[in-house]
Amino acid sequence: MSPCIVVLANLSAAAEQAARYAAVLGASQQAHLELLHLYHDPVLDPELVTVTAAHTFRTQSETAALLRERAYQLAVPAEVKVSVQPLVTAVQETVCQGDPLLLVMGLSAEHTLLDQLLHNQALPVLRTTHRPLLLVPESAVPLRLPLRIALAVDAEQFHLNEAAQALLPLLTSWHAAYTAVHVLVPGEREAYPGQRALNHLKMSGLVPAAQPLELYEAAHVRPAAGVLQAVIDTQADMLVLIARPRSFLGRLFHHSVTAEVLRHSPVPVLLVPATVQGQPTWMPSLT
Repeated sequence: MSPCIVVLANLSAAAEQAARYAAVLGASQQAHLELLHLYHDPVLDPELVTVTAAHTFRTQSETAALLRERAYQLAVPAEVKVSVQPLVTAVQETVCQGDPLLLVMGLSAEHTLLDQLLHNQALPVLRTTHRPLLLVPESAVPLRLPLRIALAVDAEQFHLNEAAQALLPLLTSWHAAYTAVHVLVPGEREAYPGQRALNHLKMSGLVPAAQPLELYEAAHVRPAAGVLQAVIDTQADMLVLIARPRSFLGRLFHHSVTAEVLRHSPVPVLLVPATVQGQPTWMPSLT
């Protein structure tokens, strides 16, 4: 069976961009896409909208038909799945049934919608699935494989969870150049934190052992600003953030470095779930 990539789909431009980009990324491994559309049925959610049952059926059918038209135009095989379940339930069912390598979501350019998306959708998806999550900004993304990938890391050791390890063949197939990005934090007392971050990244297995890996260090700058500047300076076309249990899932998204990066990143951001030695997987706690 070919690898699967699940895209949270609707009729928005952001979702369409995300699906097209996911198709390009998955083609190197002959992956197929599953476009998961969450349809809010007025019968189940009467406070959202009031329409007749016949109109409800037609609307759901028409939406699915339009998504199928988009699926036919993608670079890899794709199917559409419409669910009336709540987000977490629908995604969890899809993950159990298809065991996807990657989950993909489009990011709206409007900050109000973006904040709602991050807190109400992205965070629950991470908590529920423990799967790598790719967030694709609505702004134009070149429809090609990434050439340069920036990996933002700190000086703390981490280990990839099973889902992240399963993603490695797909990452390797892109043949991209990698740069480790480390922002010096005020008060770091141990010597050479950038080199430690680089070594921990190598030991994690996220980057192939034979892959050249450069180090970009920034100092006297806020962490999010440093990461975003590194994306520009290295001409990266994808950014990877490590989603640790205690550093990613505890506080609200809008209080985190991660959220600030996501609000302003000009390139897709891949959140890779990891564990920290001595901690249980996905213990509640955000960067």
